[in-house]
Amino acid sequence: MTTTQERPLDKSWRGVGKNDADEIHTADRVTFTGGSRQLLDEILRPYKRAIWLLVGVVVVENVARLAIPYLVSVGIDSGIPPIRERDDLGPLLTVVALVLGATVVQALTRQLFLLRSGRIGQDLLYQLRRRVFRHFQRLSPAFHDDYTSGRVISRQTSDIDAIYEMLETGFDGLVTAFLTLVGTAVILMFLDVKLGLVALVSGPFLFWVTAWFRRSSAKAYRVSREKVALLIVHFVETMGGIRAVQAFRREPRDLEIFDELNDDNRKANLVAFRLVAWFMPGIKLIGNVTIAVTLVYGAYLAHDGEITVGVLAAFLLYLRRFFEPMMEISQFLNTFQSASAALDKLADVLREEPTVPEPTVPVPLGAGGGTLTFDHVRFGYLDDRDVLPGLDLTVPAGQTVALVGTTGAGKTTLAKLCTRFYDPTGGRILLDGVDLRDLTSDDLRSSVVMVTQENYLFTGSVADNIRFGRPGASQADVEAAARALGAHDLIMALPQGYDTQVANRGGRLSAGQRQLIAFARAFLADPAVLILDEATSSLDVPSERLVQRALRTVLAGRTAVIIAHRLSTVEIADRVLVMAHGEIVEDGTPDELVGSGQGHFSDLHQAWLESLA
Repeated sequence: MTTTQERPLDKSWRGVGKNDADEIHTADRVTFTGGSRQLLDEILRPYKRAIWLLVGVVVVENVARLAIPYLVSVGIDSGIPPIRERDDLGPLLTVVALVLGATVVQALTRQLFLLRSGRIGQDLLYQLRRRVFRHFQRLSPAFHDDYTSGRVISRQTSDIDAIYEMLETGFDGLVTAFLTLVGTAVILMFLDVKLGLVALVSGPFLFWVTAWFRRSSAKAYRVSREKVALLIVHFVETMGGIRAVQAFRREPRDLEIFDELNDDNRKANLVAFRLVAWFMPGIKLIGNVTIAVTLVYGAYLAHDGEITVGVLAAFLLYLRRFFEPMMEISQFLNTFQSASAALDKLADVLREEPTVPEPTVPVPLGAGGGTLTFDHVRFGYLDDRDVLPGLDLTVPAGQTVALVGTTGAGKTTLAKLCTRFYDPTGGRILLDGVDLRDLTSDDLRSSVVMVTQENYLFTGSVADNIRFGRPGASQADVEAAARALGAHDLIMALPQGYDTQVANRGGRLSAGQRQLIAFARAFLADPAVLILDEATSSLDVPSERLVQRALRTVLAGRTAVIIAHRLSTVEIADRVLVMAHGEIVEDGTPDELVGSGQGHFSDLHQAWLESLA
């Protein structure tokens, strides 16, 4: 069995190291403020030289392709008897050789284009996916509270897939169509002006049909992108909450909602397909009518000797090719409208600014012990209502503080402000005398760590999840952290020990096991300040005892703020703060507050004792 130390970390989920963070912060200082066109320009800019090279390759390919009908006309007029003697095959063989040469050039340039364009397309999509992922990581929890996970997935999957489809088929089709249209029009006029003018009469009709399709399809594909995004959102939310769905027997209702969204998506796509169903036959109809008229008029000119049979044959071949690009243009418009709608959505996301931005002039964090200071801090989730109306509080380094109070008192809000998930709307929060807003994310995240009751575990091994607290930690460091918390024997009892793969969100582990792993992760990160947001509230009594022993180890020698509803958790605190309406109404040691015989904490203590009786 391969040990976790020998196997490289799964890069799909691992934490961000210092070098990665520096790169992210440096790269993201330039804010995106434009729309879809600017975004397309930005992602294509690094590849402009390579794209122009590909354009050159496509030009050579199309020159070779357009030369073949002309060579055929030369072969007909110059190489076929009775114009030449039957035993004089030189001109015909020359034309055949030139046709074969043009065919070889066309094949080689096509291969070169496919190889180079494929690599450029994949590199470009890699950078775009990375950019979107990196930006989603930068955005504050406030954004993710409103922007559902389904919409996030839609941006990274279906929207980027639409852009890939345009790059894969659209670029080549558009350039080839443009060169074919222009080149064929020039050649038609060169072969015979009269026939050329007759053929080009169809131009206004083609222009009108194409303009109609472009306008109509733009709207249709924008609606289509919106409908598929709603479908993905519902699917992700249903699967993410599948236990609640099954527990409350919501499957029939969720299926009804899914059917409605799925039907809306189907109808939106049918509108787009109907547009294509009208557009493509319309182009063919215009093309075939033009060819028929040109054939009749060309036959009349050939009969009068104004043009040769070879010229007429070449003209008809070119004329057929003149209408073929319209199909390619319709396909490009098809994919372009879909990609344009996707680019609009990606641009909307990239324009989002983090509500907790990086400092322009960061202040280095000194070697303090983790003193937290709230200096008249005001904060509210809504503009007209403050959750914390003006909090003043100092937590000395190394002190463990328990926050208690009723729901809505402001306990979790205080914890989120400590970790800078949000910034206060007034006042400031200091860590060892430095405003949190002046610290880089790297300094803040290495100094302040939060453990919640959710105990989120990522796909990977148990060791990988513990190492998430410090990505560069060795296997020995991981095991040392687990031993310190009393979790080593529990982990070794798992099927593959530290290499046991964790299922979705740790579904194969008990709540106590998940909590111990989360504590080991925090212990390995070794922060100066540890925030525990009801980290033991969902545990049964045996699991709680295990976690309580681990908790004492985790809290030793560091500042801690614990949001707790259980007496056992509060008893290990050095200090208890009772909050109500965003203010501290009681402050003291557990014994002092209980001994007073009055006040909110004393009442809570009495209620806890009665619940245990």
